[in-house]
Amino acid sequence: MKASIVDLRYKMKEVLKALNRKEKVEILYHGKVKGTIFPQMNDANKKVRDHPFFGMYKAHKKPVSQEMDDLRGLRHDDI
Repeated sequence: MKASIVDLRYKMKEVLKALNRKEKVEILYHGKVKGTIFPQMNDANKKVRDHPFFGMYKAHKKPVSQEMDDLRGLRHDDI
């Protein structure tokens, strides 16, 4: 679907329906594509440990929770 800036303002319902149909929406400004809105893919069944970040460093054998704690660092409550 192609939608102008005016369509985003006045016809958002149609834009949302297109996204529900898994269509991408190209945003036009003065007839030229300025951006694209992609529908959200359903990743509800994925687990955090399946994210490509984890296991990036095969030499590190830390569990996901430990890796996240290391990334976050100390909290002010932990001191």
